Amino acid sequence: MRQATSVGKVVLAVCSLVLAVLIWGKGLQESFSRPSVVPKLSMRQQEISLMANSSIPESLKPFLVGELPENKLRQSLREIPVEQIEERDRLLLATLEPAGETRRSILERPFEDEVLVPIQNALMSNSDEIGGRRSISNDLANINNDPLLYQLSCFALGGDEEFCIDSVVSRTMALRLTFSQGFPLLAVLMGGGLLLRQLWLLFRNTNAPWPLIASLPLSLVDMVLLVAGGFVVLGEVLFPALVAPMSETLTREISSPLRESLRVFFGYIAMTLPPLLILRQQLKSLRGFNSPEGGWLQWRFLPLGQALVKASAGWLMVMPLVLLTSWLMNSLIGDQGGSNPLLELVLKSQETLPLILLLLTTVVLAPLFEELIFRGTLLPVLAQTLGRSWGVIVSALVFALAHLSVGEFPPLVVLGLGLAFVRLSTGRLFPCVLMHSLWNGVTFVNLLLLA
Repeated sequence: MRQATSVGKVVLAVCSLVLAVLIWGKGLQESFSRPSVVPKLSMRQQEISLMANSSIPESLKPFLVGELPENKLRQSLREIPVEQIEERDRLLLATLEPAGETRRSILERPFEDEVLVPIQNALMSNSDEIGGRRSISNDLANINNDPLLYQLSCFALGGDEEFCIDSVVSRTMALRLTFSQGFPLLAVLMGGGLLLRQLWLLFRNTNAPWPLIASLPLSLVDMVLLVAGGFVVLGEVLFPALVAPMSETLTREISSPLRESLRVFFGYIAMTLPPLLILRQQLKSLRGFNSPEGGWLQWRFLPLGQALVKASAGWLMVMPLVLLTSWLMNSLIGDQGGSNPLLELVLKSQETLPLILLLLTTVVLAPLFEELIFRGTLLPVLAQTLGRSWGVIVSALVFALAHLSVGEFPPLVVLGLGLAFVRLSTGRLFPCVLMHSLWNGVTFVNLLLLA
C-alpha cells in the first residue's frame, strides 16, 4: 500500500517538473557550445604513440601505434583552426612539416611564449640546413621538460634518432600506451564473451531467477519531487547559487588548479544536499510500513567478494556496448561536444591534491549519490509502477539526461541500462555503486595516462 498523495503535493510536483524540463532543456542546449574533450584525448594519444614508437616491438606496432604516427598527428594539428591552435601545438606542426615555405608560414606569426622563441628562430634559420649536435643542444635547452616537442624539434633541426630520442621517456610512454590501448581492448574481449554467455543462458532459459526488488511505497509524485524538485531545481540551481559566493570567498586566495578542484568538490556536495534531505524525509515517512530484509534501499554490502564480482562482470559487459554506441553516434552524426568539464580538469591538473579531490568527487561521491537516487530509489518505484522493463528504460533515460550532455547522452543511456541490470539481477545496490566507481575510476586513470 502506498501513501496518499495530497493536492498540494501534486501541484508542487507539477511545478517542479515544469521547472526541471526548462532547466534541463537549457542545459542540453548549452552542451552544444561546450567543447568536446574527444579531439584533445585523440591528440594526446597520438603524441604518446609518437614518443613510444621506438620502444614498441614491430609485431605490436600495427595494434598500438599504427602506421606513420607522425602523419596522424600532423593531420590532427592541421584540423585545428588557426585562431584556436596553441603556440606549443603550432610549433609541433611546424616541426612535422617538410622544411620550406609551409614551415615558414606556420612560424612567421610571432610567439608570445619566450621559451618557444629560440626554437622558432632556430627552425626558421635552419629550415633548409642541418645543424651540429652542439648547436642543436643550445637551441633545445629551454624545452627539456617537453619530451615530444624536444624530440620533434631535434629531428627538424637535423638531429639523429640516437641523439633526439630519450629512451627512458620512450619506454615510459610505451607502457602508458600499452595500458591505455591494451586494457580497454582486453576488457572489450572479455565483456563480449560475457555478453554472449548471457545471451546463450537467456536463449536456453537457464538464467537464475532474479530476486524480488523491494519497492519503496512511494508514488511517481514522490519521485518527481525527489528528482525534479530536489535534484534539479534545488540541487542544480538554487542551492549551488547560494553556496557559490561562499566557495568563491574561501578559495579566492588559492591558486589554480587547486581552486577549481575545491570548487568542484564543494559544488558537488552542495548539489547532493537537497535531494538527500528530501529522500531522508520520504524514508522517515515509511516508518509505519514493514521494512524488507536489508532495508528499503537494499544496500547489502556483504558478501563483499560477491559484490565485487558482480560489479566487475557488469562493467565488462557494458563496456563494448557503450563503446559501440559512441562509435555509431560519432560515425552517424559526428562529435556533438558537451563533454563533462571534469574531464578537462583532470587532463590539465598536474598536482597531487587537486587530483585527489577530483578523484574523490568522481570515483566516490558521484557513484554513491547517483546510485542512491537512480538505482536505489527511482528504479524500484518505476519498476513497481510502470513495470520492470519500462522502469529500467525510464530510469536510464533520466540518469543520462541528468548529465546534461547531448553528445554523451546515448552512451550514458547504455551505461544506465547496464547499472539497472546489475541492480535487478543482484537485488543489491552496493554492486551498482562499485560498478559505477569502477567505470569512473578507469576513465580517470586513462585521463591521467593521456595527460
